[in-house]
Amino acid sequence: MERTERLLDLVALLLDAREPVSWAELREHFPADYGAISDDAAERKFERDKAELLELGLPLTYIQGDDERKDGYVVERDAYYLPEVGLTKEELAVLYAAGSAALASEAFPGRQDLAHAMRKMGFFAGEQLPTPRVRMELGAVQADQDLGERLETLWEACAARKWVQMTYQSPKYAELIERRVDPYGLALRRGVWTLVGYCHLRQGLRTFHVHRIRSLKMNSAKPRTPDFEVPADFSLDAHVAHYPWQHRFHPPVDVELQLGGELAPRAESLLPGAPVTRGEDGVAHVRVAATFMDGLLRFCLALGPECRVLAPESARARVREMAERVLQRHAPQDPQAQEVRP
Repeated sequence: MERTERLLDLVALLLDAREPVSWAELREHFPADYGAISDDAAERKFERDKAELLELGLPLTYIQGDDERKDGYVVERDAYYLPEVGLTKEELAVLYAAGSAALASEAFPGRQDLAHAMRKMGFFAGEQLPTPRVRMELGAVQADQDLGERLETLWEACAARKWVQMTYQSPKYAELIERRVDPYGLALRRGVWTLVGYCHLRQGLRTFHVHRIRSLKMNSAKPRTPDFEVPADFSLDAHVAHYPWQHRFHPPVDVELQLGGELAPRAESLLPGAPVTRGEDGVAHVRVAATFMDGLLRFCLALGPECRVLAPESARARVREMAERVLQRHAPQDPQAQEVRP
């Protein structure tokens, strides 16, 4: 077993333990590492692991047992955990369920860290944490093995601020392109994981769909020294669109919409972040900054006749054109026209 994996498993074992873990039990749990070598070699190996854990901030100590408790290693809760934040058991259950759903997706960056956090949560909650009985899905996440491995690599690169070398299959080009990228962050949007970072090839910030990455390698030189700094004003939200009209196809265009009927009271939730004003009749007027006009207009058409495009005129003309195409597509067929077809 590799050392990192062994240390993580050791941490998991100690955090899950409800009583001190004896040296004999440790050798039993790690037979290939502590059990298949001489006693002296096993003790030296464990001492090196223990020193590494202490350096990482895990207060592993050995306690002498008594009539009520056996000898063994424990993690002192008071020295390891932050002060209790006062979450109720229901709130802990919600956090636990959300974390379980993320782990169940098998394509979530920082899976090991998340699993470790959930172990902490369970240890902290003791017997008070209800077993989650809620299953949540993160949408149509492409949970293949390669995606999970690449997310883990990108997560580690983002955390350590190390550049990555990757081959990327862009939908705009037939051939694969080699890129070096400083990874700034990851975002999940509608089931698609997106990497945002500085592309050395294009000399600017770019977004990449993780499932289009064909190979990926993090710079392993000087692992404790960051390769780059993330700009203080960087924001994932500015580069990853949450809604169709936020895709960056052209400069922002202010589009004025009118929402009536049942749509009016839902204006803020339908178009988050857009300023809304209401007239005395309750009709909502919304101004949306669209960088993908067709995306916004398709959304408006889906809302039905209670959503009207007021301005600019170019948007009105475009939505009229799109609506006419819909009507033509669904117009009744002329029987006589069908008969003359070959």
